[in-house]
Amino acid sequence: MATVRKTITLTEQQNEWIKAQLVAGDYTNDSEYLRDLIRREQERSSRIHLLKAAVEEGINSGISDRTPEQIMEAVESKMRADGRL
Repeated sequence: MATVRKTITLTEQQNEWIKAQLVAGDYTNDSEYLRDLIRREQERSSRIHLLKAAVEEGINSGISDRTPEQIMEAVESKMRADGRL
């Protein structure tokens, strides 16, 4: 994978925070720390996108004729079948 060199400007407080992460031994250098932050943000953004899509699907599905109890029973049955409950 090709790499691209970037120059960024940080506040002193941000710079000290990064230094503290390095001293704690969590990362070996600034770049490793920043790449980790970017990866985590990419994962978070992906999860948010999936949640938004699920909400939109729910809104578009309309109003259910089932009772809340029936819905919960269906959810529990599905989770048991999937081994999540």
